[in-house]
Amino acid sequence: MADAKTLIVPKGATGVLVFADGSAVFGRGFGAVGDAVGELCFNTAMTGYQEVMTDPSYAGQIVTFTFPHIGNVGTNLDDVEAELPHALGCVVRQDVTEPSNFRNVEPFDQWMKENGRIGLAGVDTRALTRLIRVKGAPNVVIAHDPEGRFDIEALAARAAAWPGLEGMDLAIEVSAKESRLWKDGVWKLGFGYGLDEAGEERPHVVAIDYGAKNNIFRNLVKAGARVTVLPATASYEQVMEHNPDGVFLSNGPGDPAATGEYAVPVIRKLLDADKPVFGICLGHQMLALAAGAKTIKMHQGHRGANHPVKRLSDGLVEITSMNHGFAVDADTLPANVKPTHVSLFDGSNCGIELTDKKAFSVQYHPEASPGPQDSFYLFQRFVEELK
Repeated sequence: MADAKTLIVPKGATGVLVFADGSAVFGRGFGAVGDAVGELCFNTAMTGYQEVMTDPSYAGQIVTFTFPHIGNVGTNLDDVEAELPHALGCVVRQDVTEPSNFRNVEPFDQWMKENGRIGLAGVDTRALTRLIRVKGAPNVVIAHDPEGRFDIEALAARAAAWPGLEGMDLAIEVSAKESRLWKDGVWKLGFGYGLDEAGEERPHVVAIDYGAKNNIFRNLVKAGARVTVLPATASYEQVMEHNPDGVFLSNGPGDPAATGEYAVPVIRKLLDADKPVFGICLGHQMLALAAGAKTIKMHQGHRGANHPVKRLSDGLVEITSMNHGFAVDADTLPANVKPTHVSLFDGSNCGIELTDKKAFSVQYHPEASPGPQDSFYLFQRFVEELK
């Protein structure tokens, strides 16, 4: 690709992706006008783009969708995992078409615009995905200007100056700010999300929100729990005030080592108090750090809805939904922590269990949203252990 100083904006280009080295990929912008800097990643899911864009785990990231037809079913009020989108923007192959789905409320383009998120269409997403696989997830700026006016050199400088996700605590930015009793049940066509009728007799789970997807809480309810959500910064004393039967550690964005600065001491106290603990994604990494293991930044990360994971206890393979750019370093697991799941893509750790505590966790998202539901049994296992 050409140097930033010599790049000429192609005729008709209204959007661009600019890399820190000054190279650029041009296309057609949609959604909000402006620019944003973050880490470029790719997601291989064929459905659920609205759920992906609203997943808090994508804070600080720009998503390249490998499936070409994104936006074709529009948007609705149900397929969201948080009140607002957390992904900074998205890159897609085909132009966003008029929505074609009976559940559509608003076109994807308009939804992106109203939520301040930038889209880039008309890009060879296969080539972009291969670049990420070979060189790793780069820092980029995504920009949209209907007039096609871009200062590539300035945008490249901005991408180069961005520090990247390593060392960045984003959980504190996307977490719930106050405690609340979770009310929603699971979604049902024609009924939406029914209110939870959970009574005091149900096991009480305190969920620490590091950037949770709403459907995770709904699946805890489906499994039979009564759920109270607390902010990521909740202290041990604040957790114990609710007298929980068990504690859930949610998914979330950013570097687990950075979030662990305040989260790990709390988790260690919960383990010392023999509270049952279940963690997902970032929560999995938090539990591993609390047990004495380390985490590492992955080359490209795992993001999609078709990731095969082997359950080591019996060899069963689960097809899972994943979204993470950091992983637990399996070589650092202490003696009292055994691996329970492993990725069949690259052999990375996807689950642990503490042999001397009632605590376990998985790297993937067993509630899907989007994706398969092979792993709902994990919610059931956790809630059953609390009875």
